[in-house]
Amino acid sequence: MSDHPDSVLAVHEHIDINFDRHLEATRAMLRQRSISADGTGIEEMALMLSDWLTRLGGESQVVATPGNPVVFGRFDVGAPQTLMIYGMYDTMPVEGEQWLCDPFEGAILDLPDVGRSIVARGSENSKGPLAAFLNVLESWQAVHGTLPVNIKIVVEGEEELGSPSLPAFVRDNASELAADHGMYPYMNQTRSGKPIFRLGFKGILFLELRVRGGAWGGPVDRAAHSSTAVWFDSPTILMVHALASLFSQDQRRILIDGFYDNVAPISDDDLALLEKLADTFDAAEVLAQEGIHKFKWDLEGVELLKKYLFEPSLNIAGLISGDVGPGAKTILPHDAFAKIGFRLVPNQDPDRILRLLKEHFQRHGFSQIDVHLHDVTHWSRTPVSSVPVQAAIQATRDFGLEPEVWPTHAGSAPISLFTDDLGIPMTPMGLGHGGGAHGPNEYITVQGLQLCEKSLASFLARYVEMTAAGLNAEDG
Repeated sequence: MSDHPDSVLAVHEHIDINFDRHLEATRAMLRQRSISADGTGIEEMALMLSDWLTRLGGESQVVATPGNPVVFGRFDVGAPQTLMIYGMYDTMPVEGEQWLCDPFEGAILDLPDVGRSIVARGSENSKGPLAAFLNVLESWQAVHGTLPVNIKIVVEGEEELGSPSLPAFVRDNASELAADHGMYPYMNQTRSGKPIFRLGFKGILFLELRVRGGAWGGPVDRAAHSSTAVWFDSPTILMVHALASLFSQDQRRILIDGFYDNVAPISDDDLALLEKLADTFDAAEVLAQEGIHKFKWDLEGVELLKKYLFEPSLNIAGLISGDVGPGAKTILPHDAFAKIGFRLVPNQDPDRILRLLKEHFQRHGFSQIDVHLHDVTHWSRTPVSSVPVQAAIQATRDFGLEPEVWPTHAGSAPISLFTDDLGIPMTPMGLGHGGGAHGPNEYITVQGLQLCEKSLASFLARYVEMTAAGLNAEDG
């Protein structure tokens, strides 16, 4: 194990001594339902979180939005640097899932091949890591009497809905949210123990497509008998053809004119990260984890990673029309509904892509398709050379681990509101392992929670060390 900064060793000891209490505080947070899809427990969760920040000595407020409230906290200790923390307190629903326990019990179970774990909705994604960070603040204050940096913390309750209220909150409170750097707590270790840092996100443009019978043809208000299909147009068939027009037959190319025009070339720095990443990237592990037999692309190594991280994509997430229940109903449906999602890369603009999609439908004879915007998140990037990323890498090395650094994430999150709108470089941070996000039996390991806390404490210490060195260099 590498040498830790002196300031953090006593904090680690405090975490170890008080971990049983920290564990129970985390479980209490997980017991509080906070399902953004239907609002269950949202207000209660926001108040619980705000009270926790107040008990730690911070200023805290629950800020109303048109949707779910944002919890905003501040710890001003007179330090030269201010660190922004982003988190989410909402979770996905659990209906229709088969769990080993009540998903809001915060139960501790011994999971095969994983060990003693907290099994609960939101444990990994991401109330567990958020609770770990708050526990770290308590331990740091108990040891040192104060925090090493000023902290601002923004925790939203709509991330699982696409963060619709967060952009306005950031815009309306930009001056209050000013900070030097930022971090979002997460458990970054795979089941095998490998730490992975992803330094950005693709953007997302999620849309709902609808078509109903009308003046153009097809049944209008109700389904017709399937024998009339020889007479009448089908909204379902129209939707299927419209969707098929978006893709090449091999599914490797999106056929919207101009879609790829603004895709940024891969930089030399990102290519260097990919070449290093290819040495440890295990494609077979990915296939096994996802339960898939083969990749769409006959590629490997750097070229396969390029596709995943730097090429935009379009997915059909759902398609519903007509008879989808048991038995057989011979009908001609009167409407069809689809959900599609674009994943966008630098420098693609979601507004432009939406316009291109609508123009595509018009040009190809699908003007009957109504396009409804569900949510949009812009892509974001933080350079590997930035202070918070380097502090996270060094803190990971303090535990004898070498992180695998990915230049970006193929998923999406509202981090661009901080990196682009506020100019705050953001990094993920946190050792420990969890799994099952968005599915049944979501978990974090108990040992992983303890390690997460200690690694977050080390991050604070390394961040202070690095920013102090930078300030001294500027002063000198």
